[in-house]
Amino acid sequence: MIITRSPLRISLGGGGTDLPSFYRKHGGFLIAAAIDKYVYITVHRRFVNGFLLKYSNLEEVGSIDEIKHPIIREALKLAGVQERNLEIASMADIPAGTGLGSSGSFTTALLKALHALRKNLVHPSELAEQACHIELEKLREPIGKQDQYIAAYGGITCFEFLPDEQVQTSPLNVSEETLLELEDNLLLFFTGYARSASKILQEQHDKSTQSDEAMLENLHFVKELARQSQRALEGNDLREFARLMDVHWRRKKERSAIMSNEFINDSYDVAMASGALGGKLIGAGGGGFLMFYADDKARLRHAMRERGLMEVRFRFEPEGTKILIQ
Repeated sequence: MIITRSPLRISLGGGGTDLPSFYRKHGGFLIAAAIDKYVYITVHRRFVNGFLLKYSNLEEVGSIDEIKHPIIREALKLAGVQERNLEIASMADIPAGTGLGSSGSFTTALLKALHALRKNLVHPSELAEQACHIELEKLREPIGKQDQYIAAYGGITCFEFLPDEQVQTSPLNVSEETLLELEDNLLLFFTGYARSASKILQEQHDKSTQSDEAMLENLHFVKELARQSQRALEGNDLREFARLMDVHWRRKKERSAIMSNEFINDSYDVAMASGALGGKLIGAGGGGFLMFYADDKARLRHAMRERGLMEVRFRFEPEGTKILIQ
């Protein structure tokens, strides 16, 4: 049996600039952090022919082409798997559709397991690019590249997405003291809404492709905010980082009418009045997790609990996609 895992992620700045519709013309930049919440994939050979697939649904089919799950089907093809008697199962610490990059984590974990099955070594950059190829090129999802890359690399990483499709990666150059303080003061609360990111990201893709002036200005502004966030974090100025998160969220909401809703907006306002110094909705928008940086964590936790938002505590994960058992 092979078991792999990929971390989920939070975005610390620049989200949205990793979509091809933007970076292919203007270049993208963002900071992402892997966290200790994971997607797990198990692969092992069955004693009978056919594929048994266990995810949110159950499939049992005789050939790869019959597989309904598009990522599993395309990953088996890309990895060149010859076996026709596999059981593949997935589990996750956090449900899909909550803004933590689960699709990218699923794809990298699955590819890592299939490469292990074939005894192939794969570098994080190659793993990330293969995952992007499946989701962006093969399946035509209107998404960006950050989820696949941060899942493959782990840590807190800066990504530069270049117009020629090259991706430059570098660890955030932050002190251990600042890292621990950041980890301690960032809090995640589930809004209660799960959603598909595709509709919001499709709107961004379409407007960027059409050179919509307001959308492009928004994304350029967010990219510059990400560079300011990098300087704040590397300069040990976490209060400035929190302020930039707040600016980022207010600008991000302008991208789409369905980016937020009344409950999320009200929850954000309550948090900012209850000890949060800055925050934002993680992921494409529309639901998922609110993340805040707070000095007064006890007060913030009480306020969010009163509104019915569940906290998910986390730590940063230094490692990317890895094999647990082979």
